[in-house]
Amino acid sequence: MDKSTDTQPNIQIQQDLLRLRDLIGDIDSAADRQQQTFVGTQSRIFQEASEELVNSLTPAKRTLQNLERRLQEQERERQQLRALQDIGAAVSSSLDPNEILNLVMDTMIRITGAERGFLMLIDEDTGDLEVQAARNINQETIKDSTEVSSTVINSVLESGEPLLTTNAQADPRFSGQESIINYNLRSILCVPMNLKDHTIGVIYADNRIADGIFRESDKHLLAAFANQAAVAIENARLFRQIRSQLAEITEMKTLMDDVFASITSGVITIDNKDQISLYNQAAGRILGVPGSLVESRPLEDVMAEVDQLLTEIIISLVDQVKLAGRAHSQELDVNIQRRPGTSTLNLNLSPLRDIQQNTLGVAMVLDDISEKKRLESVRRYLPPALVDQVRDLDAAQRPQRREMTVLFADINGFSTFSEKLDPERLIEIINEYFSVAAQGINEQEGIIDKFMGDAVMALFNTQLNPQTDHVERAVRAALAMKDALDAFHRNRPRDNQLSFGVGIHTGESVAGNVGSSFRKDFTAIGDAVNLAKRLEESATADEIIISHTVYEAVKDWVNVESREPMRVKGREALEKTYRLIGAKG
Repeated sequence: MDKSTDTQPNIQIQQDLLRLRDLIGDIDSAADRQQQTFVGTQSRIFQEASEELVNSLTPAKRTLQNLERRLQEQERERQQLRALQDIGAAVSSSLDPNEILNLVMDTMIRITGAERGFLMLIDEDTGDLEVQAARNINQETIKDSTEVSSTVINSVLESGEPLLTTNAQADPRFSGQESIINYNLRSILCVPMNLKDHTIGVIYADNRIADGIFRESDKHLLAAFANQAAVAIENARLFRQIRSQLAEITEMKTLMDDVFASITSGVITIDNKDQISLYNQAAGRILGVPGSLVESRPLEDVMAEVDQLLTEIIISLVDQVKLAGRAHSQELDVNIQRRPGTSTLNLNLSPLRDIQQNTLGVAMVLDDISEKKRLESVRRYLPPALVDQVRDLDAAQRPQRREMTVLFADINGFSTFSEKLDPERLIEIINEYFSVAAQGINEQEGIIDKFMGDAVMALFNTQLNPQTDHVERAVRAALAMKDALDAFHRNRPRDNQLSFGVGIHTGESVAGNVGSSFRKDFTAIGDAVNLAKRLEESATADEIIISHTVYEAVKDWVNVESREPMRVKGREALEKTYRLIGAKG
């Protein structure tokens, strides 16, 4: 209802009463004048009539006063109800606890005429009553909120009923109460704040100056007002709790999104209808299909954009996991349409279940282990110190023609030695000697190309281990092998001692991955390889044979012995060679 419309009847009544008062006043004045006129005259009849008229106006005046008083009371109640309606709308529309509390107290003071007002709530954890809002008649916050009657407050909390006293000093219910006396409390009104079936606090109002400030109507009005405020405060508390929970959920979702975005494993969840319900960035990166093209699409349609063979395998695995209810892992080599070359994927599938263990779908985790597999293949022949230095493994393994130094080392007399040993012991011994050879090669960052029966081939200055001093490194590796073998022999019987024959040559060759689509190995082919092998074959036990090209590169720091020039298959000229004695000094 519009306020202006609501006040029109009262305004009309007030105007009618005002006109009635004026009319009675005019009649009273006229009668008084007439009475004064006939005083002292002989017109007894007119004088008595005037007196009777004046006397008859007295009840009318009294009735008028009663009507005006009742109208004032009705107007006060109407204003209180209007205030109650307004405050109800205000607290219902606000979810700010502080705003609600101050609005409740200011309105309560205004509609009751209290000097002070306090709103106290019971702490859910401690059970203590704590002041949440304290206001005065000037709508100011009261700092000292201890000067209240605890007796009145405790009585209301225990009974759950409103309490009103028009003069606490003379009220026998509070006789001798220190708070009443010490704080000079007079008019007190305290009502419970009831929420459903329990009391959550009280609203306390008082006046320390005047008696009889509050009326019974104020008590009933404030009781209804307090319950309405209790609902509003509870709504604000619930809203704050919900908002906090939503903030936590939002934060958790953001965290989960960040986690899914940051992990390198692809994560895909498939529901029971075989539609993709979750697909993280890593999955898009691995499969080459962005997430924007995947949402709520069938798994089969999405995988068909990757690889047909992979689609058939994954669909089969998903059905298998759903049917068996058990996790499954598999490694696959596939050709992904949007990626060059062959990719190796590691798939881990597991069933998704709810709290009742009902299957909701399948979770699939994909890891692209292509690089890992390639690195594992390189670790077989590349020194550990060089593995992490290779930035582009595919590019580094492409065939290249370059100058490199090749070292061959063969265990002399191994065939005869092996005839008297069991196979297990034979493999154990050859591994021991290869470990000695590998140690010297790795120290100089050479690549172990391969182990061939009882021989080992090493490369220096390939695209995987570029070296400007590759000739020196190959020679130092051979000397290190000889020294290490001498140390190894100190703890072995002489009849169990074997020796290496080593050949080293430097020249141009081609290095790269060689093999078939099923298996490829990094190796070198060319004249430098062939000559190094021929030099090794001509070496006797403990001999290191180097070519003239190698000698020219290291002659300043090594001691050598010249050998008879040798004829090498495929060459017309004789090859000048040297037996390496050791480093000078």
